[in-house]
Amino acid sequence: MKTFTATPADVDKKWIIIDAEGVVLGRLASIVAMRLRGKHKATFTPSVDMGDNVIIINADKVQMTGKKRTDKIHYWHTGYPGGIKQRTAGQILEGKHPERLVTKAVQRMLPGNKLSRQVMTNLRVYAGTEHPHEAQKPEVLDVKSMNKKNTRSA
Repeated sequence: MKTFTATPADVDKKWIIIDAEGVVLGRLASIVAMRLRGKHKATFTPSVDMGDNVIIINADKVQMTGKKRTDKIHYWHTGYPGGIKQRTAGQILEGKHPERLVTKAVQRMLPGNKLSRQVMTNLRVYAGTEHPHEAQKPEVLDVKSMNKKNTRSA
């Protein structure tokens, strides 16, 4: 018996949509990373982009456990001397681009290589309920019903 190795011609990409309202951020990110990578498929090949196209809506209503909303600090550097900046996760969610918190969480669940950068182009995150991908007819993936620990109340 030969080992099956998928090629880009063998890949069948689906579109899935996930509603992030009330879902715990880390659990959402791990499920989305698995779907983007294609590890949920029986024909998974590590060197090929096998994953689905994922749309996440209501990213601004994602939940966090414990005191992460106030205590978890995200740092970045401007490139200038003394240019270290910081924001809490709550400030990012209340700010201008709350979808960046979900995008970075998913990105950090993937390995840091060329394939992961290509896989990240299959992720679309929107702060509200509106998205321009109705023509692709995305299937709904209910993350809330997968496990009772996936949800938190506000």
